[in-house]
Amino acid sequence: MTFPIPWDALFGGMLVGAACLALLALNGRIAGISGIVSGALSSNVHEAQWRGLFLLGMVSAGILMPFIGFELPNDTNLAPTLTPMIAVLAGLLVGIGTRLGNGCTSGHGICGMGRLSKRSIVATLTFMSAAFVTVFVRFHL
Repeated sequence: MTFPIPWDALFGGMLVGAACLALLALNGRIAGISGIVSGALSSNVHEAQWRGLFLLGMVSAGILMPFIGFELPNDTNLAPTLTPMIAVLAGLLVGIGTRLGNGCTSGHGICGMGRLSKRSIVATLTFMSAAFVTVFVRFHL
């Protein structure tokens, strides 16, 4: 049995890691998205400026991907079951989890583990375990 290497995902992950490293090395900031979003609403103009530019770059990259030769994921298995209410509920649950976990998955999983933060390692193990259980229950029970 062979498994194809998802080159786009590997390349994208490397870019995310490089961006997080660059933000930490050049700006002394951690690229946790929930922290960046909440800080973008800050009254401190300098803080809001770099955070807004970071978010603009992140969103722009996603929008520009099809125009530079990358295909966007097309998961037809989710399309029939995803309603606006489910999307809103999922967003609220993610927000609650982010608040309870003192950061989002990107902050803990990419930046925190990269800094060998014990709290981030425990958080990442927790949310990955929950994801594994959820997938198992969803597809096998």
